[in-house]
Amino acid sequence: MPTNEHIVASYEDELTELARSISEMGGLVEKAIANAAEALVRNDKEVALATVAADKKVDAMQQEIDEMAVSIIARRQPMASDLRLVIASIHVANDLERIGDMAKSTARRSTEIDGLAASTQFKNGMRHMSELALRQVKLALDAFASKDKDMAIEVVERDTEVDALYVSLFRELLTYMMEDPRNITMCTNLLFCGKNLERVGDHATNIAEQAYFLATGKTLTADIEDLKREQIKS
Repeated sequence: MPTNEHIVASYEDELTELARSISEMGGLVEKAIANAAEALVRNDKEVALATVAADKKVDAMQQEIDEMAVSIIARRQPMASDLRLVIASIHVANDLERIGDMAKSTARRSTEIDGLAASTQFKNGMRHMSELALRQVKLALDAFASKDKDMAIEVVERDTEVDALYVSLFRELLTYMMEDPRNITMCTNLLFCGKNLERVGDHATNIAEQAYFLATGKTLTADIEDLKREQIKS
């Protein structure tokens, strides 16, 4: 193979590896969210401790992706869509690492709750919230991998569902605390767990915004504002 063709092939391999690493890190984080929610609802300390321990791999992957991206920028000087992929990957890896932290925090707090004495309705609500947050993360990662701007917009629009469910759970927990002060410690831990899941949804939105940037070269928030102005004019 001529030297130039070899360089181009090697460069393409590096970009492919970067995208693959993002996908792998995303898979680890998705598993962490699911396990943390399971540990919380089922009060499973074994799953909780395993989830906490697994976060070290997520942290290590973020560092690997950062180093890979910086190396590509320094050696390859990418331009246009390639540069967008490298820069967006750094941002996405950071959001995935933060999601991993939310899962770890939820798993850790679940070990401090001696039996979930909340109602079945609350347990189902918490499980549903974790499912919504996980769906958001999966959809955002799919949008990033496929450079699908419409899918990215869908993630942003659906974020209100996670927020609304958190508000509902927050109100129910306040009711438990007012009914019996002995519930305060448990409910405080559960409030933090619910907030963690709500923040997972926020980070999924961040990933979706990077997917939109990757697909269009423009920021999603700016395009939404432009659309609103056009609608007002019409």
